[in-house]
This record gives sequence, structure tokens and C-alpha cells, in this order.
Amino acid sequence: MVDNLTPKQRSYTMSRIRSKDTTPELKIRRLSHARGLRFRKHKDGLAGRPDLVFSSARVAVFVDGDFWHGWRFPQWKDKLGKYWRQKIEGNRRRDQRNFKKLRREGWLVLRIWEHEVKKNAEACVDRIEAAVRARASESARDRQ
Repeated sequence: MVDNLTPKQRSYTMSRIRSKDTTPELKIRRLSHARGLRFRKHKDGLAGRPDLVFSSARVAVFVDGDFWHGWRFPQWKDKLGKYWRQKIEGNRRRDQRNFKKLRREGWLVLRIWEHEVKKNAEACVDRIEAAVRARASESARDRQ
């Protein structure tokens, strides 16, 4: 795939793409909050700055875009130009490093993909709620 934009046009286009408060992320946050789940957003000091952080349960949630984070990347990477292939491969490596670091620190890491939110956002929040409630109850048992 050849980039048919000038560098100036590409820069402008890329500047319009948000990394925070994306539509799928906003939907998951709204539904989670409606269920009574309380969280922090993009918490500093945690690897990858997860989109939702449930500190007491030690659950970190990432709501990732299919393209930018390479969902099923091996199936379509050959269709991309060198720049985009390297960009997404780098994103995937960074994601794995961040997930491993969080797990070593005792966090449960959940990844919600953009296509999952579009298909059934309630099911995504079901996963989050189940994990948070299970980890919170484990934590309460451990303190007793």
C-alpha cells in the first residue's frame, strides 16, 4: 500500500487521530460507570497508562483500536507499506512489554478490542465487571 498523501497532508491527518477518549473507550466507560464500577482514567505511573484502572481490584483495562494495535495483524500486514508495518509492529511490541510489566506487578490486564465494543459493548463490560468483582472479593478475603 503506497501512501498517496504528501508529508504535510499525512501530518495533518495523523494529528486528528486521538489516543485518548476514543468512541469505543467512551462507550465502555459510560456503561461501566452505569453499573456502579468506579475507576481512574489513564493513570500515571502504570505501564501503558491503561484506559480504565480499578486500583483496589488491581485490574487494568485497555480499549484498543483494531488497526493501531494490530488485531489479527499477521493476516493483513503484507498489505501495508514498510512504514505502517513497522509502526504497528512497534505498537504490538510496546503493548506486550506493558502487559508483562503490569502482570509482574500483580495487575490483571484486560484488553478490549474496538470490534468487540462495536459488536457487543455490554458483553465487554460483563468481562470487566466479572474481573473487578472477583478480584475485589479475593482482596477482601486476603485482608481477613
